Amino acid sequence: MVEEPLDQEEQEREGSHTSWRRFALLTAPAALGAGALVFAIANGAIAASFAVSGQQFKISADEMNGEGVAIYGSLDQSVRGDVHPVAVAAIREAEITSLCQSVITEFPILGKVSLKLSAGTDGTPVEASNLFIDMTQMAGDTEFSNLEIGRDASTLDKGPSGGQGVQDLFGMQGDTISVRGLEQTAWAANAGSFRLSGLHLAVARGDAECF
Repeated sequence: MVEEPLDQEEQEREGSHTSWRRFALLTAPAALGAGALVFAIANGAIAASFAVSGQQFKISADEMNGEGVAIYGSLDQSVRGDVHPVAVAAIREAEITSLCQSVITEFPILGKVSLKLSAGTDGTPVEASNLFIDMTQMAGDTEFSNLEIGRDASTLDKGPSGGQGVQDLFGMQGDTISVRGLEQTAWAANAGSFRLSGLHLAVARGDAECF
């Protein structure tokens, strides 16, 4: 007996059976992670302590040394409701040499206007405690001590109080961190205390970013 060929609809259904199953297997971990983040922010579990602006800013330093560091994924949210994925660097105690922070705003007629802050350039480093930086990019020559990579973000315990992420998501932590030639792009930063030696703030027309 000769089997009749499958019609087009049956062929598509038959051919797609395995691919859809594979697709689900491949995307399930990412979907679960994204779902956990959305659920958490909807319930106030990881929402930023303030609504972020619509502008990222840049941070640079000759050197940053910190004690008690945790890094994990999170979300920031703006007043408009826009959600931004970030990597949070949470540091219990930090010293920063030659700190620079800049942001550029573009105005009608005036064009680009730069706001630039510098501190810790007089030999006395900037000091921060319970420092949280919600970043999208970081570069520099970095050294950790007693580093743990791939730890569940909800169990991180070397950073400051509150320096944990969502259960089942990726986290890393170390006893200390040292970064030379630090460059970061961030949505937000906050600290329990922030002592800026030799603070200088300037506003100027044009592009005057830290890097």
